[in-house]
Amino acid sequence: MTTTAAPRHLPATRRRPRVWDPAAVLMLAGLIAVNAVIATVGSAVSRPHIQGWYADVTPPIWVPPNWAFGVVWSALYVAISVAAWLIWRERRRRRVKTALTAYVVQMVLNSLWSPVFFALYPAIGSLATWLALGIHMALLLSLVVMVSEFWQVRRTASILTAPYAIWVIYAASITVAYAVVLP
Repeated sequence: MTTTAAPRHLPATRRRPRVWDPAAVLMLAGLIAVNAVIATVGSAVSRPHIQGWYADVTPPIWVPPNWAFGVVWSALYVAISVAAWLIWRERRRRRVKTALTAYVVQMVLNSLWSPVFFALYPAIGSLATWLALGIHMALLLSLVVMVSEFWQVRRTASILTAPYAIWVIYAASITVAYAVVLP
């Protein structure tokens, strides 16, 4: 009896982790949940001030209506959760520690912005907007690292973060405008 081996010239198939692996599903749900908590806390901290001092300030002409922020941030948080999940799924085949650390760092910076910008302004005035701008600049730097690291691990994950990076740049322009005009 002879056995036939597969021809050697055929490319080896690359095995991807199963999508519906229970641990993977739990991790994705956990990432989305953490981002939902960050969004909820940021919103809870911001809301009283949006209806307070922020409502009394004339916004730059490029600021969207307040309701748009929640819609955009919700979509972006889902996208970056999926991106981080795609990186996490590569953990057995690639070094992902730097990429996931960059993700955590930018999320921490992201979560600091709203309390500093909105809640500190009544207490310390324009210094709060400048501190928020500093946080934004650190966030942008961490995003460059994260996007670059994601690209090295899984390009799809990096591409999923592009709208988030663009929005953070746009939001930084708004922060700059408020930092310049607020007393």
